Amino acid sequence: MTIRLRLLTTAGVVALAIAGVAAIAIGRHDGPVGEPPLTSPPPASLDGDDVLTRGRLLPTSPPTRVEIPALHVSETVVGLGLEPDGTMAVPTDARTVGWYTKAPTPGSLGPAVLAGHVDYHGADGTFARLAALRAGDQVRVTRQDGTVAVFAITHVDRYAKDHFPSDAVYGPIDHAGLRLITCGGDFDRRSGHYVDNIVAYADLH
Repeated sequence: MTIRLRLLTTAGVVALAIAGVAAIAIGRHDGPVGEPPLTSPPPASLDGDDVLTRGRLLPTSPPTRVEIPALHVSETVVGLGLEPDGTMAVPTDARTVGWYTKAPTPGSLGPAVLAGHVDYHGADGTFARLAALRAGDQVRVTRQDGTVAVFAITHVDRYAKDHFPSDAVYGPIDHAGLRLITCGGDFDRRSGHYVDNIVAYADLH
């Protein structure tokens, strides 16, 4: 998975802007590639005042583990920063899940982003069955402060990588949300990538 980002300064804070095609590819090869955009924190994070939000919010705290009972998933979460070339680091094995550290932490305002492999070196990845999630399924994220943020899936969508809806996935929201992202669809052997992305959307319960 390759994520290209450029930095903007807005109202005195650093925001992330789209600088590549809206796709993420996490799949069979050593160096998964693709270019999803990751946006800035939502307006409340930028302003801090006079912003309407809905639902409860948790203090900022990085995730350490994710559990998805419906998929029998319970895996370690690691923070993913940027490589020297401006691309996002990716999990280095089939099971570990990556949290993008420039996005909100799970439970705080905005869309937290967790990415995992669909498969890796012939082994099923943690998010191999992400598309099977249904509305109401729980996602439990243990955080560094010992709290557990419990999310409920709202819907799961599949997008062609060349029609990835950046705003819907990464854009500002008025509540604590979660995006689980992996690859899907057919595997294009010529390019070495899957043609689609699976995105599961969830809200803090």
